[in-house]
Parts: sequence; structure tokens; C-alpha cells
Amino acid sequence: MIELSRILCPVDFSEFSQRALDRAFAVARCYKSTVTALHVVPLMPVAIPGAYYLGSEMAQPLVLPHTDRAIVMAQVEQFVRAERPPGVPVNISVEESPDVYREILVQAERLKAGLIVMGTHGRSGFERLFLGSTAEKVLRKAACPVMTVPRSAPDMMPVGPVPFARILCAVDFSPQSQVAMSFAMSLATESNAQLSVIHVIEVFPHFQELSPPTALDVDAWMNDARRRLREAIPDAARSQCSIKEAVKSGKPYREILSAATNDNNDLIVIGLHGRGATDRFFFGSTTSHVVREAHCPVLTLRS
Repeated sequence: MIELSRILCPVDFSEFSQRALDRAFAVARCYKSTVTALHVVPLMPVAIPGAYYLGSEMAQPLVLPHTDRAIVMAQVEQFVRAERPPGVPVNISVEESPDVYREILVQAERLKAGLIVMGTHGRSGFERLFLGSTAEKVLRKAACPVMTVPRSAPDMMPVGPVPFARILCAVDFSPQSQVAMSFAMSLATESNAQLSVIHVIEVFPHFQELSPPTALDVDAWMNDARRRLREAIPDAARSQCSIKEAVKSGKPYREILSAATNDNNDLIVIGLHGRGATDRFFFGSTTSHVVREAHCPVLTLRS
């Protein structure tokens, strides 16, 4: 049983955060969680003249903008009230910070949140890159699972007792994907959902063309992947929910997105490969492509 007693959902009054809040409430309804709707007021530095002997301007300590906290709190409460289903406990939090994403991470740690749900604020166009966005930074640094909700997700969740009916989990046999698959199996079991598990073998065309026939046996490679995938799924999980497996060859993120579209999945679960303690962008990775281009929410987990 997944423990999701506290869910953090950052909101900024946009349609993107409205969709994210709707998903947060749907998950909370299933897991009897408390949702904290967090609005962060960004603080802007103000330049003031420095002392005459410095001959330059100095940055004044960050100050609150001319915003009445009570008014902002009322706005957040009104925004939440429009989406809140009956019986879901909700807390409202308004904080100020020069770095919105850092404050989200601080509040997630303070609350011991089991899940962060937020919109990607993706843009239309090539790959809908969200490099540098708040969502991208939270995704890379959050210790807990993060569910990103794209702009193309439906406005409202279907009315029902479970948040997701068709779940797709991408597996590459890494520790991160093993954690993701365990989480996906629990979600599917508790939601009585259809779970699809996919592994994609990427064979570089130039490698395939230059290698002698005996050097690269793709069929044997795929058969071995099918065996590993079959063995990775416990019998107990198979007896508790419907699971189907697929091994594909191609570009991993393209095959994952194609499978999600073809099966009309309403959630993708995928492991996030960490790059150490430093702040390194994961642009170009399978996970980042899936998050940027998916038409349904994507749940990312670390090992």
C-alpha cells in the first residue's frame, strides 16, 4: 500500500496549475491524503544608490512586493474552492521567496510530502522545451515523487473512485526503473487499473550496419529483455491487477510516447536518473523527452 498522506501542489492561478490541482485532488481522494495548495510570491531585488564612496549601486535586501497577504490568501482559497471535491482535506500556504522552485522544495521537505503535483507550463512547438522552468528544476531536485501535468491534459479528471484507469510504466532495468515499476504496480493494484510495462531496446543504426551479422543479434537481445521483464514482475502483482508486457526497439522516448498514445494511457510512470548532488540538467534523456512531450501526466521517481 502506497503511503501518500500529504500531497503538495504549487499553484499560480494559471490553467496549468488548475489541471495539476485537479489531479492532486483525484489522487488525494483515492489515498485519503491531505493536499497543501502552495502559492509562492516571488520577491524581486531592488537596486538602490550605494554609498558615494562606492560609486555604484547596491542591491537592497529583498523586500515583499506591495501585496496584501490576506488578499493573496483569499485568492488562493477561491482558486482551490473551484476544484476541491467533497471530503478532501486542504491546507493553504502562501510563502515569499526569490526562488520559487527552492521554496517549493523547502515546503515539500517541511511537510514530508509523499508527492508533488504541478503543471509543466509547456509551450507548443518543437519538443515544448521547458529548460529552466520551475517545473523542470523541481523535477530534477525533489526527493519525493513528482507528477507533472502537461497543458494538453484534459481539463477535468473523470468522476470515479480511482484516479487512473490505464497506467504505462517504462522500464530499463536500472534501480530507478525498478522503483518506478514497484510504484506503478501498487498504483494499478489499488486503483484496479490496467498496467502496461514497456522496455525499449535502442539499436543505433550505424552500429547495426557496421557490425557483422554474428556480432549483433537483436532477436536474442529482445528475447532476453522479454525474459528479464517477465521475471521482474512478481506473481502476486499479476494476480492482483491486469498487466501486459511489451519489448520494443527504437528510440526509447518515442516508443514510450507512442505506446501511451495508442493505449490511451492516463498516466506514465518512469524512473529519473540522478546526476549526483550538483545541479546538472538532464536535457536529452529519455525521461526529459517523455515529460516534455507527453499528453498525459507523468510520474517520475528516484531510486
